[in-house]
Amino acid sequence: MPAVFVLIWSTGFIVARYAMPHAPPMKFLMVRYLLSVLAFCAWIVWAKVPWPQSPAQWRHLALTGVLMHGGYLAGVWMAVRHGMGSGLTALIVGLQPVLTAVWISHRGGQVTHRQWSGLWLGFAGLLLVLMRKLVESFEVTPFTLSMAVLALLSITTGTLYQKRHVQPCDVRSANCVQLMAAGWVSLPFAWFESDPVRWHPDLFGAMAWSVLGLTLGGSSLLYMLIQRGAAASVSSLMYLVPPTTAIMAWILFAEPLTPLTLVGIALTAVGVSLVVRKPPGQAG
Repeated sequence: MPAVFVLIWSTGFIVARYAMPHAPPMKFLMVRYLLSVLAFCAWIVWAKVPWPQSPAQWRHLALTGVLMHGGYLAGVWMAVRHGMGSGLTALIVGLQPVLTAVWISHRGGQVTHRQWSGLWLGFAGLLLVLMRKLVESFEVTPFTLSMAVLALLSITTGTLYQKRHVQPCDVRSANCVQLMAAGWVSLPFAWFESDPVRWHPDLFGAMAWSVLGLTLGGSSLLYMLIQRGAAASVSSLMYLVPPTTAIMAWILFAEPLTPLTLVGIALTAVGVSLVVRKPPGQAG
């Protein structure tokens, strides 16, 4: 299941590249949320799945939806829309395990020397890629970087909040509540986008995969992984996403995959793995 999740999640950055020439990000996401809610509702009715029982559970699910769908997806899609490549966006968001591990350590544990080494190594790798982008292209601007950081902070906060506050419930009804909340907060932003939606075959394909593969598949897998495992362990899967996305973007869009980019990605992956890896005596 983790390997399938990584492959599906990596395609989210690729889908954004396919869809962005044909639709503004927030309008695309609103249609995605609507179709996903309808699909989940049909599945819930057919399978007779119970809805969350308490108002508190609805509130917790709604807030995680605003963060893990609304904030995260808006940040990624806005960054890609305004010129940031899929691989670099994935690399920035891929720092989630570092933030998660450091937060958990500050809440109850301590940051070891190995973890601090990994933290600095991960940032060094990211800076290596960012510096090349700053020198060679206009891919990194204050706006695109801030949108990618918004996505990073949203998915990190949402993961930690869900693990702490959301009680176990059926993944289908939980995701449906989360998507409804994300849709409500995204609606005003979509309303003020002036660019029209152009229904191109690439857009149809991107929408279909976004709903069926990423939302019904990827988001459901992420919810189950968070409910079943430790937040840091689940987040550690994210460090596999940037290299997977970079290879996909290189194959599909000819995004540059230079030796320096590969070194930066490798440093980030090694750094993050040092942060999230358990000491030998704590395996299991």
